[in-house]
Amino acid sequence: MVTAADLPDVRALLVAAARSGRDLSYSEMLLALGYRFSRPKMRSLCRLLDAIDDAGRAAGEPELAVLVVRESDRLPGQGWWVGRRDAPADWTGPAARAFVAERQQAAFAWWEGR
Repeated sequence: MVTAADLPDVRALLVAAARSGRDLSYSEMLLALGYRFSRPKMRSLCRLLDAIDDAGRAAGEPELAVLVVRESDRLPGQGWWVGRRDAPADWTGPAARAFVAERQQAAFAWWEGR
């Protein structure tokens, strides 16, 4: 299971992806951590992504969890969208793609050269 002990590695992978200007699928992220994909592992990874974004927000950094996406459509999963007040109602359409692209670009710009 992905645990709090993995948090530094998850953050490092996210920062590296942001510096490279790319996203990572949930499967890629889990594989990079040494895990095979499973739904329980993905859910535990998502809890770490929330914690990383909470800490980043407190430090004035752009969110990084937006860089972890589904392979099928390159959009974050449902857990990323739930509870957001700034997101479009449709989590899969053109507005969602634009919303995600804007946040990903903010992360790319922030971490480029840092």
